[in-house]
Formats: sequence, C-alpha cells, structure tokens
Amino acid sequence: MRKSALHPNRRQLMLAGASALAAPQLALAQSARPVSLIVSYPAGGGADLMARLIAPHLSRHLGQNVVVDNKPGASGQIAAAQVAKAAPDGNTLLLDASSFAVNPSLFAKLPYDSDKDFTPIGIVAQFPNMLVCHPGFEAKTVKDVIRLAKASPGKIAYASSGNGSAQHLAGALFESLTGVQLVHVPYRGGGPALNDVMGGQVPLFFANVASSLGHIQSGRLRPLGATSRRRARALLDVPSIEESGVKGYEVLEWNPVFAPAGLPDATKKRLIEAFRKAVAEPEVLGRIRSLSGEAFPDGPESLVSAFLKAQQAQWSKVIKDRNITAG
Repeated sequence: MRKSALHPNRRQLMLAGASALAAPQLALAQSARPVSLIVSYPAGGGADLMARLIAPHLSRHLGQNVVVDNKPGASGQIAAAQVAKAAPDGNTLLLDASSFAVNPSLFAKLPYDSDKDFTPIGIVAQFPNMLVCHPGFEAKTVKDVIRLAKASPGKIAYASSGNGSAQHLAGALFESLTGVQLVHVPYRGGGPALNDVMGGQVPLFFANVASSLGHIQSGRLRPLGATSRRRARALLDVPSIEESGVKGYEVLEWNPVFAPAGLPDATKKRLIEAFRKAVAEPEVLGRIRSLSGEAFPDGPESLVSAFLKAQQAQWSKVIKDRNITAG
C-alpha cells in the first residue's frame, strides 16, 4: 500500500517543531563547556590541593566539567589578572590564597583592581599556621619566645617563604602585638625555610600545619602556638598564640574563589549555590578538617565580602606599620 504524502503545511509544522526541540538542547550543549578553575599557585601546594578537592563536586553541582588550570607566579597576580580580563559568563573562575588580601598593600601597582574586577563566590576553608621551633631552641612556649626576644632584641630569627608571605606577615604581626624585635630571614619558598629550621640554622617558623605536622609528630619540630584563635584540630594540646597571652593575634590562610566582575545575577546565583553545595560535601569537609582547617562560616553572601575587606585592612596596617616591601 502506498504511504500517503505529507501535506506541505503539515511537513513544515513538523520541521519547525523539531527545530524548536533542538534549540534548547543546542543552547545547553554550548553553555555546558568546561569551567576553567584557574589556580594562582603551583601544583602540589595548598591552593592546588583545595582546587582539586572541590573541582569534582563543583562539576557535579554545576552540571559542567570543571578543569583545574595552574597559573602560578607573581604572588598570584598572573592568575588573578587572567580571570579579571575573562568574559563574565561563569566559565572562568579563580582559586587564590590569602595573598589576595595582601597584594594591594604590598605592591605599588597590580594588573587588576582587587575591589572592582572580581565577583566573590566563596571561601573554601580557613587554615591556621603553627609557630614552631627547632627542638634545640630554648623556648618551650610562646611566653618563652617573648621573654627571650625581649632579653635579646634583634637577635632571634624566624624564617619565612619570602618577603610579604603569610609566614612573614605572621611574624610581623607577632612583633607588633608583643613589642619584640625579631630578625626576618626570607627564603625562596616554604620548603627551604622549613628545612633550615629543622636543621637548626633558624630557630623559629610560622609553619603551615599540613606540611609541618609529620615533622612535629616525629619530634623534628616543637610546636609552640597556633595562629588561629582556636587550637588546631590536629594539635589540640598546643594552645593558640592568643590563648598564650597575645591578645588580638589571629593569622589564617584561606582560599577564596572568584569570578570576573559583571556576572549576570542568574549566573552568579548558580555559581554560589553550586560552590556552597560543593564545600559542604562530607568528603570535602573531612579532608579540610584532617588538615586542621575549618569551613568558612555559612551566612549571607555579604559575609564573604566583609571578610575580604577586614583582611585587606588588617594586612594594610601591618605592612604600613612594619614598612614591609615585596623586594
């Protein structure tokens, strides 16, 4: 039996319907291109660890593949500049470190505007450092360090991973709040600094808990005080520096996530919701806590912006008061 031919008008309607169904599928495919999560520090470091921890969860909650892309250099400026210039379409994100709040005061000129060129999405976590010393050093507590430093001003040294680094600023704030005078010894990275403290060349270091914990447990380093207001999860028997009598002392390392400025409201909302779900995953929280970190407090979107401004103000004062330069 011959099949009856389609009436021209009916055929046109069917083609139009097929096109209408295909259009949203094509738009979804175009919008689902990978999200580039640009990390401002090298592979293997703390920022990279956080990026690779949240990326698969962020990908699942966004419905898009998230690709980690390390762009280290210039204290995070290279990565930040790239994201600042990217299209505000939600497909380019920056995962930075606490240096983001330091750079505006440390460098005379940046290739971006920290206040205007970014949309804060969230903060992955906050991590304390730990004031540690070589086991042969006389001090057993933070109060001992203060006593020894006051007895010998300008004689006791502390190492850091470089001028303007988190360790340098932790030492500078310690000097400001205690009135002691220490000697800052900058290194090219935290690894060499840590090695020289363990080797006895420099007595003190404001060490990253995750990288120093094994050495503390083996007895190659002595922990003296956590830089957070609360004790570090991994070393609950060690008091915080504030608890040891240095009122107002708090230094945290943290990892913010930004998108370029100018995001459409719907895109911004989608990114923030996906980010919050990702960092609330049990696997993510468990890993952060195993490194003595704490999740950033949940709350309104403005909480992140307020935290960033407070950090910028804190380090601006320290850098100005201590005349700290990047060189």
